[in-house]
Amino acid sequence: MKRLLIVYHSMTGGAHQMAEAVLHGAASEAGIQPRLVRAAKATAKDVLEADGYVFVSPENLAAMSGIMKDFFDRTYYAALEHIAGRPYATLVCAGSDGHNAVRQIERICTGWRLKAVCEPIIICTHAQTPEAILAPKTIGAEERHRCEETGTAIAAGLALGVF
Repeated sequence: MKRLLIVYHSMTGGAHQMAEAVLHGAASEAGIQPRLVRAAKATAKDVLEADGYVFVSPENLAAMSGIMKDFFDRTYYAALEHIAGRPYATLVCAGSDGHNAVRQIERICTGWRLKAVCEPIIICTHAQTPEAILAPKTIGAEERHRCEETGTAIAAGLALGVF
C-alpha cells in the first residue's frame, strides 16, 4: 500500500476545501492510502513514511502561510537525504497571485530533491480588502474538480509505480 501525505493549512477554509478535494481524488485509487494532515500537526515521521506528497497552502502576505513554513522548518532536516525522488504537487489558495508561495514550496522541495509531477494549481479568490481576505472562502466546483484530479493523478502514478 502506497502512502500519499496531504499537508495543508487553512484559515478561511479555501485551502482546506482544496485539500479535501485532493483527498477525495486520491481515495478513489486502489492501493493508495491518502492521509490529510494539518500542517501544525504534521511531523517528520509523517514525511518519512509517505511515498508522495501534496502541499496545500494559502497565500499570506504574498508568501506561503507561516504554519506551512513552520511545517517545513520542523521536518526539513529530518527528511533531508531520505525522501529524494519522491513525487509531489503544490496547490495554493491565493488572494491575488500565489506565485511566490509556489516558488517558496518549490525551493524547499528542490532541496529535498522531490520530483514535481504536475503543474502547481493556484486558485485565486480575488480577496483584496481586509474584510474579504479574512472572510470564509468557498472554492467553486470546477476549481475543486481540478484539485481532485491532482489527487487522482498523483495517486494513480504511485499505484502504477510511475513515480
